[in-house]
Amino acid sequence: MQPALVDLRHVRVIRGENVALDDFSLRIDAGEHIAILGPNGCGKSTLIKTITRECYPIVQEGSTMTILGRERWNIFELRSVLGIVSNDLMADVTSDTSGREVVLSGFFSSTKVFEHQQVEPSQKEKANEVLARLGVPHLADRPVEEMSSGEAKRILIARALVHNPQALVFDEPSNSLDAYAQHGLRETMSSLARSGIGIVLVTHHLSDVIPEIDRVVLLQNGRIQADGRKEDLLTPEQISALFGIGVEITRRDGYYHLW
Repeated sequence: MQPALVDLRHVRVIRGENVALDDFSLRIDAGEHIAILGPNGCGKSTLIKTITRECYPIVQEGSTMTILGRERWNIFELRSVLGIVSNDLMADVTSDTSGREVVLSGFFSSTKVFEHQQVEPSQKEKANEVLARLGVPHLADRPVEEMSSGEAKRILIARALVHNPQALVFDEPSNSLDAYAQHGLRETMSSLARSGIGIVLVTHHLSDVIPEIDRVVLLQNGRIQADGRKEDLLTPEQISALFGIGVEITRRDGYYHLW
């Protein structure tokens, strides 16, 4: 049986003086398409940082955590199997860095290529390949400061793809994007999901949940409120309880919209 992409069992993560994740258990299978949905402050960012080993659970009896069946990882090796697309990364990219350089930086777990780093021809070829795959080869030589938010987001996705990761983790991917860019992003996520790569979407926007996602986890106050089929959980009753406000939900072409 293939090991789970992520398997957290009864973990507790403390950030500052706050318990961000409390007695938290979650298993995500390899190749699975899953959305983790919740309001700001519910623990979504801490969950991502725990998966990427920026945060660590406290040591306690009965608490375990594995990624692809392993408890211990070299961080740089982990980044080659788990691609991250986050707004934190975008904030770290210097404005004059070109699209191709940002993509190449994925090989070095940085946000640009530094003088001491040697780029191999095979890496340049791979960078060009993923830029073409995402339909943005024209952004290769363009500085990030001259890109739209949607274009910059595609460059970050290309950066995450250079290692052919087993899964991509999207952290609030539609933030700061206009309607056109949001549509393009969701089309890209759908295409990647159909290609067989695992998708872990972490968001508070219901409309980010692409049709290929089957499972939804509702997160509130550092705990899982519900975990199950998308059709069962993306209901007015469940979402109203999650966000603490009465809502209506419509569905069209496989997408859910909140009113």
